Amino acid sequence: MYHQPRPYPPVDTAMLTQSVNEFETLLHQGLILLDKLENKPFSYNLMVFAQRGNKAEVRHLIHSINGLYVPIQINFTPSAIIFNMEPPAVDGQDYGNCCSLRIVLKWGK
Repeated sequence: MYHQPRPYPPVDTAMLTQSVNEFETLLHQGLILLDKLENKPFSYNLMVFAQRGNKAEVRHLIHSINGLYVPIQINFTPSAIIFNMEPPAVDGQDYGNCCSLRIVLKWGK
């Protein structure tokens, strides 16, 4: 018995375009984060709190960065800090599933 392949739905680039737009926001937000992490006193405090296992202070420092507004999940180990950024909800639209930006920065051996 011969099976014909199922036809694909018509191509619609609207979701891809929206994902690209949201990802551009994440890139901009990532640059704001990276610029702040280049500040030695800020980074020093971040690493001290992380070494002490003080997740609340690490989160507080990151969320205190001016201009940074996207949701960020922060994880760290003795050798790296990991930031997962997702687009914020805008006008009731949740774009969190469209894309994400993961920044992994090594800070120890």
